[in-house]
Amino acid sequence: MPYGFLVIGLIVGLAVGYVIDRLMKGAAYRTRDQIIEDAAREAENFRKTREIEAKEELLKRREALDLELNAVREKLRQEERKLDKREAALDEMKTDIRKKEGMLQTMQKRVADRAKAIEAREAELAKLLQQEQDELFKITGLDKVAATEKLLTRLEQHLQSETGAVIMRHEAHLKEEKERLSREIIGMAVQRYASQHTSETTVSTVDIPNDEMKGRIIGREGRNIRAFEKETGVDVIVDDTPGVVVVSAFDNVRREIAKLSLAKLIQDGRIHPTRIEEVVAETTKEMDEHILRLGKEASQEAEVFNLHEKLIQLMGRMNFRVSYSQNVLRHSIEVAHLTGMMAEQLGLDGVLARRCGFLHDIGKAADHEMEGGHPAIGAELLKRYGEGEEVVHAAFGHHDDIRPEYIYTVLVAAADAVSASRPGARRETLEKYVRRLEELEAVANGFPGVNQTYAVQAGREVRVIVDPKEVNDREAAKMARDIALAIEQSMTYPGEVKVTVMREIRAVGVAK
Repeated sequence: MPYGFLVIGLIVGLAVGYVIDRLMKGAAYRTRDQIIEDAAREAENFRKTREIEAKEELLKRREALDLELNAVREKLRQEERKLDKREAALDEMKTDIRKKEGMLQTMQKRVADRAKAIEAREAELAKLLQQEQDELFKITGLDKVAATEKLLTRLEQHLQSETGAVIMRHEAHLKEEKERLSREIIGMAVQRYASQHTSETTVSTVDIPNDEMKGRIIGREGRNIRAFEKETGVDVIVDDTPGVVVVSAFDNVRREIAKLSLAKLIQDGRIHPTRIEEVVAETTKEMDEHILRLGKEASQEAEVFNLHEKLIQLMGRMNFRVSYSQNVLRHSIEVAHLTGMMAEQLGLDGVLARRCGFLHDIGKAADHEMEGGHPAIGAELLKRYGEGEEVVHAAFGHHDDIRPEYIYTVLVAAADAVSASRPGARRETLEKYVRRLEELEAVANGFPGVNQTYAVQAGREVRVIVDPKEVNDREAAKMARDIALAIEQSMTYPGEVKVTVMREIRAVGVAK
């Protein structure tokens, strides 16, 4: 029995397991079909969504293209309107040109008719003059030859009287001409050469990109700025001024080296004592080359050649030296040209004179390295580097420290004084220069019929505009001579002053 129950239980268990397995497989099949159906439904929905989005994107692009096309069409319409306006303007211009051509033809015809009338009147006038002349001959009882001789005799007597007056006037001014001759030589040299001078200061500013850079320039506990000031010998001022750092030094060469070095460090961004030493050394080398190049260019401009290289370098250093706001190198070039011009006018050696003038202030390039004034220092340097006695003496005596032994020393002293005192060279002479221009204009404005007066060419020419209704052509010529005489009598000036009187008549017509 127990065995039978066991078999029955086994059969029942197998039946129950079979039923449960069938039930589970049916559920699995139903789940798979449901998943496939859902996936198909989602795919269909996704496809429809993408189709809708694609259509919307296509519509947006079509709208953008329509807008762009409308803009292009509008631009074309504007260009078309502009072309229409230009075409209309051209048509108006053509019409105006035709009108002007007609007017020109009419005027040409009138001018031709008037010329014929003038010729006829001139012929009639000549006939009347001949009749009057014949009538005068009958009244006086003289023939043509006798009347001519009598007029020539009176004219000769009048000319002799005028000649005597001119001789007396020139004899009275003979002494003045002796002094004026020397002034004219200097004045003509100044007029032929005039260079510009710029004033310089003892500080330079270096732009920085931001205020954070100020902290990097100073460095931790100020080590960077101390290293920079030690290497360059300048004072670096970092204050509250935004965007700039100030470099201060009385030695312009050191200040320029410091300015360039600081600009390089700011651009590089690496600011520390080692890098500062490298940049300053590199900039110093570049500055030495730049100074030598400046000296060579200056010697070529002054036409002074075969100089010792040390002298060329010293002359280049003077580009960074100023005296009473006057650049010393530009001053030396100007003195060289002025001395050469005056020497050539006097029949002397212009090449040697330019050399003396160019090197006369060279002591200023080394006066901080040697004891004594710049004339003595310059003479010592020139003697050391093989310059001639005339050049050495000119440098030593151009300030009248010694008695001049060569004419070139006198010329250099005169050119030095002219360069320092001519209008525009130094600040304190600007007022005198402006006053002289105002006096020139005032002299011309004192004549009747003058509308406007302009002093141009640094006071070497006066242009006078007169009223054409009050002054005719002959009176304008006489006025030019009278104004020139008035300037000669009332003013002192170098060289010559040209007086130009301009008379202009304008005829204006309006066509309606």
